[in-house]
Amino acid sequence: MARILTVRDGRLRYVQSISVGPHALQADEPVNAGGNDAGPNPYELLLAALGSCASITVRMYAERKQWPLEGVHAELSWTRIHAEDCADCDSNLQLADGIDIELVLLGNLSEEQRRRLIEIANRCPVHRTLSSQVPIRTRAASGNV
Repeated sequence: MARILTVRDGRLRYVQSISVGPHALQADEPVNAGGNDAGPNPYELLLAALGSCASITVRMYAERKQWPLEGVHAELSWTRIHAEDCADCDSNLQLADGIDIELVLLGNLSEEQRRRLIEIANRCPVHRTLSSQVPIRTRAASGNV
């Protein structure tokens, strides 16, 4: 069963305190967005979740196959891109979110192994979640939390 993740606003403008079991971290907005840059912004946390999941999944797969993977480095970026399929792009600006992942696979791997590890990275649980339609239910809680 997954641990409950709690997010509470902090004393500074947009700083959020995040706790997951015994782990604590914080999120914030950059200075140019009115924050204090006291932690990663929410999109950076999302990218961290995706990158760490992809790296862990690749590592687990390579270990199971006993492939000579020595390390995985992931670089991720999030951008808003112009949607290619918009019907009337000149009068109605259409943007879509896009995530780019660059994986560096260290070790004496064949090209076929590298290709397969990239496929596996694209099947990690967080990637699958982000690629699917996930229902998100938000409700107001009564009382103090």
